[in-house]
Amino acid sequence: MKYADEYRDSGLSRKIIEKIHQTAGKNIRLMEVCGTHTVSIFRSGIRSVLPETISLLSGPGCPVCVTDQQDIDAFIALSRIENTIITTFGDLIRVPGTTSSLQREQADGRDIRIVYSTMDALEIARKNPDKNVVFLGIGFETTTPTIAASLISARQSGLKNYFVYPAHKLVPPALFALMETIGVQIDGFLLPGHVSVIIGTDAYRPFFEKHPLPCVVAGFEPADILLAVLQLSEQIADGAPRLENAYPRAVTASGNIRAMKMTDLVFEPCDVPWRGIGVIPKSGLAIKKEFEMFDAGKQFDITVTESQPPKGCACGEILTGKKIPPECALYKKVCTPMSPVGPCMVSAEGTCAAYYKYFTSK
Repeated sequence: MKYADEYRDSGLSRKIIEKIHQTAGKNIRLMEVCGTHTVSIFRSGIRSVLPETISLLSGPGCPVCVTDQQDIDAFIALSRIENTIITTFGDLIRVPGTTSSLQREQADGRDIRIVYSTMDALEIARKNPDKNVVFLGIGFETTTPTIAASLISARQSGLKNYFVYPAHKLVPPALFALMETIGVQIDGFLLPGHVSVIIGTDAYRPFFEKHPLPCVVAGFEPADILLAVLQLSEQIADGAPRLENAYPRAVTASGNIRAMKMTDLVFEPCDVPWRGIGVIPKSGLAIKKEFEMFDAGKQFDITVTESQPPKGCACGEILTGKKIPPECALYKKVCTPMSPVGPCMVSAEGTCAAYYKYFTSK
């Protein structure tokens, strides 16, 4: 497994760990802005080998977790429309809305299907011409090109019963919002790997120029993450913040230009709310007018009652690094993976779910 096994080499990791211990200063707070990083850090035990002075915070990197409660309630309302099939990625189905969930609606007889790609959803639409098929579009820059491709395909083939509810999010605007959020203390960012494959490191340049914090794009193997932590520690020790790429085998400066062009053809930036943060300007993607015949938000009459986040749930504070899961009053008491209260306990990339499965004393 070239480009994988060599980054799992324990000898290489030990050398990087030694350098981190030699370099790390006092009270360093680093945030990983990727749910896959959060899980990888826990699974590989990275917290247990770092100096006590380095704290790793989990940020708003789980697409299911940052989806606003009103969008969750809109998904549920869509599922109740007659002759409608809802297609969605698996994690979303268990996220509690204000009064229900997609899982509960499915149990009540609504046609809600888990798919592995937008192409699966397109195929369902082709096989069910008498039904409206809605794909729930959540995710970051990594998944939006595939959703854009599905709308392009639907238009080219004349498919009229396929729709997307757009609830996509963009990472760079969230970084700006984090730095402007009261109570958030971050000394450096582990920037996401998958997203950066698409948008490239240059996409973070405007953020870095306004907020010159140490920033390093990281891969997902143990040595990848440790190398990024080392580079962040060195930048902090030197007092010389830089925007660096520790994942050059997958990430370039310009990113995947073809994928970004496909996204730009179908979507345009818009202001959207994020759970725990609020409305972030130009941080979402709206379907352009040329493709609005596929926009479920515009083509269906969706009635959403007043949305309310789960009472007592600290997902908002956890997504911004203000709290860690054990500091939530519901964690492991009322909220568990078997009976989740908030989305951070639902998703495989959720911080609470990762803490529940892997948490030790560090």
